[in-house]
Amino acid sequence: MSQNPQSRLVTPATPMAQRMDRLSKSLVAMLTKAGISLMGSRILSVRGRKSGEWRSTPVNLLTHDGHRYLVAPRGHTQWVRNLRAAGGGELRIGRRVERFTATELPDEQKPEVLRAYLKRWKFEVGMFFEGVGPDAPTSQLLEIAPGYPVFQITTRRA
Repeated sequence: MSQNPQSRLVTPATPMAQRMDRLSKSLVAMLTKAGISLMGSRILSVRGRKSGEWRSTPVNLLTHDGHRYLVAPRGHTQWVRNLRAAGGGELRIGRRVERFTATELPDEQKPEVLRAYLKRWKFEVGMFFEGVGPDAPTSQLLEIAPGYPVFQITTRRA
């Protein structure tokens, strides 16, 4: 794991992996925008912390123990920084828009959420977890937790 988990940002290492990553993200985004969710996919829209403009990216929305979470498998990405600054955003599937507020979990609350996330999407995001899987001991999940921001989301009532 990197020395400073707060600066942890993971991208695919090889040019081929980078192209495949862009292609898969584009495909998921296109389908989700069309109203077809792949295993919980959504389009996350958050206001940029500097520009104030809406920024969008595909994400996997996890439902676990009656709560909903956004996990950042690539680490402290731009959407994570923007969500921290904005405190909420929008999740979209097709024309449906859900406005929400976000609360970032402290590291000690992340292991079971990370485990559930890996059980569901390890095939898609496993390369970003440095060999840690859903069957890892809680101590190992706690060790990597600082590098993986997790937000509990709550729907905003109009």
